[in-house]
Amino acid sequence: MPYKIPNVVESGTFAGRAQPALPAVGGLLLRPWAPKDAPAVYEAFQDPVLQRWHARVADSEDEAREWIEGWRADWTEERTATWAVVDAATDEVAGRVALREIVFSDGQAEMAYWTLFRARGRSVAPRAVTALADWALDVVGLHRLELYHATANEASCRVALKTGFAPEGTKRSAVLHEDGWHDMHLHARIKGDGAGAAR
Repeated sequence: MPYKIPNVVESGTFAGRAQPALPAVGGLLLRPWAPKDAPAVYEAFQDPVLQRWHARVADSEDEAREWIEGWRADWTEERTATWAVVDAATDEVAGRVALREIVFSDGQAEMAYWTLFRARGRSVAPRAVTALADWALDVVGLHRLELYHATANEASCRVALKTGFAPEGTKRSAVLHEDGWHDMHLHARIKGDGAGAAR
C-alpha cells in the first residue's frame, strides 16, 4: 500500500555525500571528527559538569577514539550526524554538536551539544547550534529540530532560547541520570521560524 505523503527528505541524503565542514560565526568551524581528536573528547568527559548530564564516561583516549570511529560510521548509516566544533584558525576542539534520532521521512531530528570546560563562556554552543540548525533546515530540508535538556540544566536552556528553539513543554520524569529521574524541557525550531540571536 503506497503512502499518500512523500518523504520530507529522502534517505541517502547523508550516505551519498561526504560530511561537510560548516562555518559558524566568530571564527568557529564545524568539521567531521578525526582520530586525532580523541584527547579532547577524553578531556571533555572528565569534566564533572558535563558528566552530570551524560550517562556515559570515557575511561581512556582509546575509548574516545572508538567513539569517534562510531560517530564517523553513523554519518554513512544516517543514524546521527556529529561534528567537532573547532577554532577555525587553530583547529583546537571547543565542543561537539550533533543531530540525533534522525528520521528523514518525517523531516525531523534532535539537536545535541556539549562544550569543553576551557571553551565555556564564549558562546561556543549557541554559535555551533545556530550553524547546524540553519544547515539542517535550510540546506538538508528537515522540517523540525527538537532539543531536550534537564529542567535543572539552566545553561542548556539558555542555549536553546538564544538559538531560536521555542519552549514547548516539560516531559515529566523522562530521562534517568546518575542522581535519578529528571524532568526534561522540550524545545523545537521549525523550518521558517528564523534563527536565534547567535550570529
